[in-house]
Amino acid sequence: MGKTLYQKVWDAHTVGVLPDGRTQLFIATHFVHEVTSPQAFAMLRESGLPVLHPERTFATVDHIIPTDDQREPFADERAQKMISALRSNCRESGIRFFDLPSGQQGIVHMIGPELGISQPGMTIVCGDSHTATHGALGAVAMGIGSTQVRDVLATQTLALSPLKVRQVRVEGRLRPGVSAKDVALHIINLLGAQGGLGYAYEFAGSAIEHMDMDGRLTLCNLAIEGAARCGYVNPDETTFAYLKGRPYAPQGADWNAAVARWKSFASDADATYDDIVRIHAADIEPTVTWGISPDMSVGITAPLPELAQAKNDEQKRAWETAYDYMKFTPGESLQGKKVDVVFIGSCTNGRMQDFRAVAPLLKGRHVAAGVRALAVPGSQMTAKLCEEEGIASIFRSAGFEWRLPGCSMCLAMNPDKLVGDQLCASTSNRNFKGRQGSPAGRTLLMSPLMAAATAITGCVSDPRQVFPNI
Repeated sequence: MGKTLYQKVWDAHTVGVLPDGRTQLFIATHFVHEVTSPQAFAMLRESGLPVLHPERTFATVDHIIPTDDQREPFADERAQKMISALRSNCRESGIRFFDLPSGQQGIVHMIGPELGISQPGMTIVCGDSHTATHGALGAVAMGIGSTQVRDVLATQTLALSPLKVRQVRVEGRLRPGVSAKDVALHIINLLGAQGGLGYAYEFAGSAIEHMDMDGRLTLCNLAIEGAARCGYVNPDETTFAYLKGRPYAPQGADWNAAVARWKSFASDADATYDDIVRIHAADIEPTVTWGISPDMSVGITAPLPELAQAKNDEQKRAWETAYDYMKFTPGESLQGKKVDVVFIGSCTNGRMQDFRAVAPLLKGRHVAAGVRALAVPGSQMTAKLCEEEGIASIFRSAGFEWRLPGCSMCLAMNPDKLVGDQLCASTSNRNFKGRQGSPAGRTLLMSPLMAAATAITGCVSDPRQVFPNI
């Protein structure tokens, strides 16, 4: 009987089975950042334990750094303390740190793939829920808590129970103007914000096979928003082409051997799944969230759901809360809703292809009056390429604030925040209450294409109408 990639990677990294039935799993690669690692390092020191395999851990700074001025000391004293602590911990433990002067700093889920550290067949963890992103390369990647970060630092293993595997097949060609972000939001809406509990998601089907790597990274990034512990795409020629020549990827004679090994991890044709979901790519249109959970979304041409459409009383109550908070009315359209802020960036949509897709559409256009628009590349490597290709210049000319790399307005741990009840068109991953820094701030999740269209018009817009040649 064939096996899934998840099963193969799990088996290849199993150290043993613990008395309680959990698997002691070897962790191939570990990423840390400044927010969830200080506690873990402190616990190690209290126990008198060293970092067992420092060569398998990589660090960066992303959540707390400002994106307008990164000269130190930072204005935020807490942020300065956190980056200083990470520097000290990495120096003492011999961990590679992609610090601000390195030219390789960026959001943790971006630099792993960009540097070629994240590779097929690996187990990858990080103290951050969106670690699922790395699964796009054919890895089993999961977010963990600070106590588990300590465990990995100390033992390079974790005690875990295996997940069920759900294959999510998206078949056919995506329509013009529909991107990986729309696919992800559609899946979350279909299966629910809690639909993936206990599962790993294997994304498959012809639509996924035709996605470039940045699109796959977006898709896997959002697996956690559907409650799946991890999401992955089987490695293929797109994967290998993406990794070839990257700094930490195998080089020379080792390359062919690595590719052969990576191919062996792909799910077998006769693999069995605990569940299979089939979606027609043609059914997906540009999608936008309207509520306070990523599953509260609609296609851009559809009206907001009526309360009577709720599946049960729990969902009805959640919708009522969302409508009250967002100041929307059931049955109305989001098209034409004026926005205050547009944010293009984050580990979901701050990658190179996101900016390459949007820049030609912005050329010769300008952000609408009264709208504040931020464009934030997710890494120094992406920022450098955007400057070299003239993309940054296009964004600036269009009226965007072109920022330095960081998590920025995705979350409220740096100076980029909403004010009052501002409505923000965001390419990030969460639309929770207060997520973008203001207790009353409102977030609409959407693709970079829709965000660009919204920035130009000043209101929520269908990118196919604003950019007819998309």
